[in-house]
Amino acid sequence: MNSSQHVLFLGRLGKNPELRYTPMQEPVCRLNVAVTTEGAEKPCWYIVVVWGKQAELCQVFLEKGKSVFVQGRKVFKERRLPSGDVRKYEEITANKVGFINL
Repeated sequence: MNSSQHVLFLGRLGKNPELRYTPMQEPVCRLNVAVTTEGAEKPCWYIVVVWGKQAELCQVFLEKGKSVFVQGRKVFKERRLPSGDVRKYEEITANKVGFINL
């Protein structure tokens, strides 16, 4: 992890939440969130990672197309591919996720 910055946004889920459990049985949920900015041709996509009980609640109450509010920090990461190349990417580690189940 190189650096991070705080973010706050409202977007829509591009697909259903992906809930998994770590080897220590801690829940972690991955969300793909599209944020539309006025004047932009395409939405900006974010990978959002949610931990703990909040992760399990995301799995229960969220689904593709639902609006979601995210507060967290943007984390820049690197991953070495089997080819030896380094892939740089960013994801949001959520502190709070808000949603309305209508």
